[in-house]
Amino acid sequence: MTIALVTFPIKEQFRQSLSKQFPQIHFDFSDSIDGAGGKGVTILVTYGSDLTEEVLNQLTELKWVMVASAGVDKMPLEKLGERGILLTNVSGIHKTPMAESVLAHILSLNRALPLIQEQQKQKVWEKMKSSELRGSRALILGPGAIGGEIGRLLQAFGVYTIGCSRSGNSHDGMDEDISFSHINERLPEADYIISVLPSTQETRWILDSSHFQQMKKTSVFMNFGRGDLVKEQVIIKALQQGEIAHAVLDVFEQEPLPVDSPLWEMGNCTVSPHVSALSAKYVERALEIFKENLQIWVSENGEFKNVIETDRGY
Repeated sequence: MTIALVTFPIKEQFRQSLSKQFPQIHFDFSDSIDGAGGKGVTILVTYGSDLTEEVLNQLTELKWVMVASAGVDKMPLEKLGERGILLTNVSGIHKTPMAESVLAHILSLNRALPLIQEQQKQKVWEKMKSSELRGSRALILGPGAIGGEIGRLLQAFGVYTIGCSRSGNSHDGMDEDISFSHINERLPEADYIISVLPSTQETRWILDSSHFQQMKKTSVFMNFGRGDLVKEQVIIKALQQGEIAHAVLDVFEQEPLPVDSPLWEMGNCTVSPHVSALSAKYVERALEIFKENLQIWVSENGEFKNVIETDRGY
């Protein structure tokens, strides 16, 4: 009997659905990885952060880890690779909530919604400046599933979208694609620089102060990928010196963001507590991808979706 351990809580309806659809699998809905070493677990369904190298060493029967998130950078990837354990994630399910979050922030800034709300608190009736999206340009770092959906929504508002990736290959939702080697040539024309890059050896600290110096003083920098894209001090300095107009940050070097971080009190920075991917449909969508892969596992026929190369981290 194949044992599948689910280490996060899911609704009873989803538990019943899994058990009914896959009677040949014994599901352990313990909601915890504690004590997993003695259970003979073959499949681990986890958010990822609870699988340490120490726990992995105890899971001697483990063959497959299904991570119910897109990022796997905090997992013992090297050890997983050495043991040949299949690693899959749920890349793609974040595209709707994250794209809507990015668009919401952009529209909010353009239509001066934060100022409108503040004036309401102060009971002030006063006109304010606002702008339009149409005719602007967005440089999207990481034009994959999430970046492509952001691009598609922005295109509907008349925004010219430029995808920036390692390869420079064409992507959906982009009017144009460039490789990262050409980023400095395009930064000066971008009104919005939006990163949804994962954390890998190739992307870690890939932006530095020289990139911000290339940006328009009226531009908005947005990081919705990972906090190790750029040092926070670089962003703080760019905001203080007026190299960019605003920053919207959903991810940070250290999370939660320390209370003494200057970012909290900077009027030209929006601090979002890593919530852009949250959705009431998150678990449901994650389990649908798990079911598709589990059917392949059971039938031993087909190609698994969202397989992670442990040596690359994506």
